[in-house]
Amino acid sequence: MSLRTQLRGTGVALITPFQNNYSVDYAGLGRMIDFVIGNGVEYIVSLGTTGEAPTIAKEEKKKIVQYTYEKVNSRVPVVVGIGGNNTAEIAKELKSFPLDEATAVLSVSPYYSKPSQEGLYQHYVALADVSPRPVILYNVPGRTGRNLAADTTLRLAEHANIAGIKEAAGDMMQCMQILKHRPEGFLVSSGDDALGFPQIACGMDGVISVIANCMPRQFSEMVRLALAGRLKEAKSINDELLDVYELLFVENNPAGVKSFLTHLGLIENILRLPVLPLSDNLHQKAKVFLRKQSVIPVVPAT
Repeated sequence: MSLRTQLRGTGVALITPFQNNYSVDYAGLGRMIDFVIGNGVEYIVSLGTTGEAPTIAKEEKKKIVQYTYEKVNSRVPVVVGIGGNNTAEIAKELKSFPLDEATAVLSVSPYYSKPSQEGLYQHYVALADVSPRPVILYNVPGRTGRNLAADTTLRLAEHANIAGIKEAAGDMMQCMQILKHRPEGFLVSSGDDALGFPQIACGMDGVISVIANCMPRQFSEMVRLALAGRLKEAKSINDELLDVYELLFVENNPAGVKSFLTHLGLIENILRLPVLPLSDNLHQKAKVFLRKQSVIPVVPAT
């Protein structure tokens, strides 16, 4: 089965809950895993930006990944985020991380150093050559400072161990060029909740989503309807989520989604610096929205 088939639909870029002392809240993480799986997401992505990976130490990451496997218990695929701008160091991590139960590795494009397109290409080839699991490229120039061009993505798509891309450049023409020329079986997922619906209409295979943490049932149903070509029904759900998309990203991610999850009673509203919780007025807006929608979470397993 190709990765494009395994990871079709909604992947949730899972948050990492913290306790008041800023240690990892594993009970909260377990509640989150049960909540999103119980509400229909197709797979979990651990240790992405939404999971506050830049603030999590290497040994903590390994424990989070191992706990995630155990809690998921093969109910859905798990993708592990391993990326950065030190190619040699990331290659070492790929060899040392517990990846036996991972379906794939999501690797963010190198940030800050702004490599050339050839540098980006060589970086990903070096990682794919040593990765024990298929690599999914992650293009998010708003965070990294450098766009992974469509031509570079398509070159990388020819590598036997590069199986897809999370595309979050927000450039519809670039997305359509990738979709037009991608090899058979190459996964192309949206990395932008607000653009997920139109991008699926253009041919994308789903979304690796932030909003699926707090509204997994609604968002994953929207994605499934869009993938089935039932665009009118999908648009109706998407229209209801437009205000949430804005609240999630108006200050910082995952400040917005953690605000919603706090109101839902699933986690504490704790983030690690330099990211702060959502401002009080916006935090209250999230609460008002949930009350109007009468959103009630699935009772999590203990």
